[in-house]
Amino acid sequence: MEDKVIFINGFTQDETVAIMRAVKAVIADPGGTAFSMGTPTNRDWVIKDLIKEVREEHEYMKKNAKPKTD
Repeated sequence: MEDKVIFINGFTQDETVAIMRAVKAVIADPGGTAFSMGTPTNRDWVIKDLIKEVREEHEYMKKNAKPKTD
């Protein structure tokens, strides 16, 4: 399966950011992995629908990202 999604639930905002940074530091294609946090809305979704939605949002954000300035 190529739809790489990591669903994070129950962590604080700081913990979530730390988890995301740690994962991105050790995977081959960090930009190809989408992250999602649990919300009151998505907690009841069917997993395939959640993956589809998160991947669509991830691809949209990648295509529309502003260039980084150093």
